[in-house]
Amino acid sequence: MIFAKNTPNNTGVAIYGDFMDFTGLYAALHNIIGKDEEFPSYDGIKDRILAICYELRHAMEGDSEIEFVDNGVRKEQKIRMSVLAPEKNVYLRLNVLWPEMLFLIMALNDFVRLYATKRARSRYDIMMDGQNVWDETIACVRLFQATVAKCIRETVSEASFRRIMNLLNKDYLWLERYTVHYVDLLNARFVAMDKAKRLKNISLMAKRLSERGEEYEQVRYEVGLMAKKHNVPERDIRVSLDYSDYHDIEW
Repeated sequence: MIFAKNTPNNTGVAIYGDFMDFTGLYAALHNIIGKDEEFPSYDGIKDRILAICYELRHAMEGDSEIEFVDNGVRKEQKIRMSVLAPEKNVYLRLNVLWPEMLFLIMALNDFVRLYATKRARSRYDIMMDGQNVWDETIACVRLFQATVAKCIRETVSEASFRRIMNLLNKDYLWLERYTVHYVDLLNARFVAMDKAKRLKNISLMAKRLSERGEEYEQVRYEVGLMAKKHNVPERDIRVSLDYSDYHDIEW
């Protein structure tokens, strides 16, 4: 079972799971965002989700830290069952910056709806009442969102938790054509904060991401200008920001 914790320095969310958990999440995220030619107005967001898939795959290949987690098997149980078994399971760990994670959880709402609508178009799904409710991909993605929501609740005050949930789910925001470079800006700003300030700013990051205020519009304008100047899609524009390499961050 996947679970999540705030990292020691309040820098991000640590996602824990065994090999099968990460394999299932990897497949679900790939399925939910659709094929390359689907949902072109979400290409920038797809890139962010695929970046998490990339980290998941590397974790499954052994390029991540591990943690030993109690599995509930005790000496007396092993004696009674006449088996040799470990008392701990090996869990993989994936770290994601708080602004990035908040954005992903918000964006996955869009993809769940897009995916469900796509499946409902088929004759088979129309005939099979409740097919989307029991769909494995949707269930896995919703479980991932719920796991992160639980982590948020355990990290911030109850008032902040309610505020964050309202921001991430208010009227089910549509993020079509979202300028994802703004997430990079918030990531850089968040990493530059000290431990105490990060904790206080988790709810502010959710507010900035969901409300898309003047600062977001400025980033959107500048990215659009650069894309036109170089005659490339906005997703190909790279913004130079001053924060550590992802793997060198003090989590």
